[in-house]
Amino acid sequence: MVEKIYDVAVIGGGPGGYAAALYCARSGLSVLVIEKMAPGGQMATTGQVDNYPGFDEGIDGFALGERMKRGAERFGAQTAFAEVGLVDLRAVPKTIETSDGPVLAHTVVLATGASPRELGLPEERGLRGRGISYCATCDGMLYRDKTVVVAGGGNSAAEDALYLSKICKKVYLVHRRDALRASAVYQKALEGSPVEFLWNQTVAEVLHGQRVSGVRLQEVGSGATREVACDGVFVAIGRVPDTALFRGQVEMDEQGYLVADETTRTSLPGVFAVGDVRQKPLRQIVTAAADGAVASKFVEEYLAQLGG
Repeated sequence: MVEKIYDVAVIGGGPGGYAAALYCARSGLSVLVIEKMAPGGQMATTGQVDNYPGFDEGIDGFALGERMKRGAERFGAQTAFAEVGLVDLRAVPKTIETSDGPVLAHTVVLATGASPRELGLPEERGLRGRGISYCATCDGMLYRDKTVVVAGGGNSAAEDALYLSKICKKVYLVHRRDALRASAVYQKALEGSPVEFLWNQTVAEVLHGQRVSGVRLQEVGSGATREVACDGVFVAIGRVPDTALFRGQVEMDEQGYLVADETTRTSLPGVFAVGDVRQKPLRQIVTAAADGAVASKFVEEYLAQLGG
């Protein structure tokens, strides 16, 4: 029995993965997308996507993921809902061990994404989409003329606070220390902004009914608490790239993101990184989809050289 060797195996069914699958399939390549949960990745957990071009009234993130899947499958891409256990990206052909059995491919597109780092509060996940957000540029417009809290002290938190200060009535920036870790350019911009700093505080509890109504803050050191009323909480304490499977095979930066330039090529020939998993300045649905399109060009180029 001869096992099928795909031209392209895509690990991860988010916007980057399905854009790569669409473009590769349209070029006549055999493509398999391996997704452990549902199409869309992190996007599928977003109730309303308002910043993806072409949907003038917005679209549900889960629905958008389903559309991306159907679009790729229209041109012959296949989807396997399975968990990836091990990969050998140096092998010829490249080998992916899944819960449904091994997959062989000449090229692999890594589209496993990155998850937002959470506050770790018991009520947090249940309030996602009901007042808790991890992306200011995604959800900020939902809080126009409202009061929000940004939790964090790095560049992401500073950038989110600045962005939200142009939209929201009031923005509080909560940080566990008495100074931000953000770079000087962000700190200078914040000095002239209406953002109010709440130093040496942590978010101990998110107050809520059906939606977020406020936060209970706890002072570092004394343990004293106070309540701050707000309509939303933006958590900006970092992201965790889903790259553990590839450690030791593909070059990563100190945070664990895959090192790949605008060609999406990684340190291994025939292996490409797209979307949030890649080292990049902006992580959005539209930039992930663009990565997928770019990857297809260099996948074709690699396969042509392989065949030659």
